[in-house]
This record gives sequence, structure tokens and C-alpha cells, in this order.
Amino acid sequence: MFDYYANFVPYFANLFSPLFVFISVIFFTSKLAGTSEIISMLAAGVSFNRLMRPYMVSCLLISALSFYLSGYVIPHGTVIKQNFESMYKNSKKNTSAQNVQLQVDRGVIAYIQHYDDKTKRGYGFSLDKFENKKLVSHMTASEIQYDTISDSKYHWQVSNWRIREMKALREKITYGSKLDTLIMMEPADLVFSKGQQETFTNPELSAYISKQIGRGSSNVVQYEVEYHKRIAASFASFILTTIGLSLSSRKRKGGMGLYLGIGLALSFGYILLQTVSATFAVNADTPPMLAAWIPNLIFAVVAYFCYRSAPN
Repeated sequence: MFDYYANFVPYFANLFSPLFVFISVIFFTSKLAGTSEIISMLAAGVSFNRLMRPYMVSCLLISALSFYLSGYVIPHGTVIKQNFESMYKNSKKNTSAQNVQLQVDRGVIAYIQHYDDKTKRGYGFSLDKFENKKLVSHMTASEIQYDTISDSKYHWQVSNWRIREMKALREKITYGSKLDTLIMMEPADLVFSKGQQETFTNPELSAYISKQIGRGSSNVVQYEVEYHKRIAASFASFILTTIGLSLSSRKRKGGMGLYLGIGLALSFGYILLQTVSATFAVNADTPPMLAAWIPNLIFAVVAYFCYRSAPN
């Protein structure tokens, strides 16, 4: 109840919040139109733009809340939910990595033959430092252990280490059994799990994307899509509210059934398009920012035509 559903429900409530807003607008506006309230307002000289103002103010509040929840609150709950799923539902969580190579700093390349995320320990480690495309330092170690109790990040301890430093035609070799050192990488950089991008808050996601791009990593598209999707999704309330208000503000026979059917179809189409566009960005060469904003751009055009055809 508290580990899974307490974090499952807020995630999907925020995901379908544009749908809830859309249905609310349809119900409320259709009721006003059915009792000729909107006709009376327009006849009294109230413009359709003025009629939209309280709707847009409400959308602003809802969008701000949705952005805050998706970017700062829900990711913490997603961590608990995913840990629960990996323990009881999906036991195939990735906890190790083989032959990991990444750029940890400018001109510094790290390699780990095998890494176990449960023990935070790696085997077959090497660290190469280049200057002007020339190798100036080569470090090897049989084991590398991440310091989980340190107050700061990037603390590692290497075992059975050896360092070769090349200067011109001379070479210096040092070695030892244990060495505490700072290496600009952490366990999250080595093991990637499905849905990991959903567990980062917006500042963490932005910092992670910048760090991975600086390293030249190609496994960053899904993180960029998630970052831009959170921003784009917060504008969904404005678009769907405009469509809902424009469709249901005219008084017609038959009540709100037609508007509700159209509204549900448009809302589910919007959510479906969000998922499809995100998949295209990950599996194709679609720019992540464009993929995240495609649903908004398409439905903004629909909202514009609905607004233009609304009663004036």
C-alpha cells in the first residue's frame, strides 16, 4: 500500500491530469451552455477572450503544480516504486556491467572489465590520461571499490595498483597495494537500468545530461526526452482546455455526450502521441526536444482551429 500504490497513483494521476482537466472543462462549460449562461454573457458584451480568462488562470495553476510534481516530487516516489517492482515483480534488474569504457574528464578515459553494483566493486580497472592526443599516464588496478560512506562523491579505493607516467623519453613507474583517489565517476554512470531517467529530479536530470554529453556518451537521448517531456507536458492543460472550451461553449441539442466523446478521443490521442514521439526519439534520429514538443505543436493547431470556430 505505502511502497507501491502510494507512489503508483500520483505518477499516473499526474500523467492523466490533462485528461481530467479536459473532462472537467467539458462538464462545466456544457452545463453553462445548456442553461444559456454563455449566451447571456456574450449578449451582455462579454467577449469570448474574456470568458477564457478564468480558464487560463486555472490552467496556469494546474500547469505549475504538474511541473513541480513531475520534476521534484514524483521522481522520489518512483525510486521506491521501482525498488518494490525489482524485488517482487521484476527480478531482472540490471546490477552489473561488462567492459565499461567512459570519459570521466577531459582527456581521461576509464575502463572496467566487470562491475558489480551490489557491492560497488569493479575488476580489471585502467585509467588513461591523454594530453594533445598523447598518452602521458596509464594506471591499472586489479580491483576498484566505491566509498559509499564518504561525505562527497567520486571517492574510490584501488587495490594492487600500478601507474606508468611517460615524460618525453623517460618513464616513471609507481605501484602499491591500496590507494584512495578521486575519479570523476560514480556507480550511476556504470550501470543503467530501465526507467532510470524517471528517478531523477529536474536539476539531477539536467546535471546528468550535461555530464554525459561532456563525456561523449551516446546513452543520453532517453534522458533528454524525459527532461523536455516534463516541460512540454505542463502546457497540455492550456491546449486541451482551449479545445474543450471551444467545443462545449455552444448550446446544442443532445447535451454533452458528443463533446465528451470528442474530448476523450482527443485526450487519449494526445497521451498516445506523447508515448509514440518519445519512442521515435529513442529508436530513431529525431531530436529529443522536437520529439517531446510534437504532441503540443500538433494539438496547438487543433486548438487554434477550434478557437477560431468558437461562438463569438
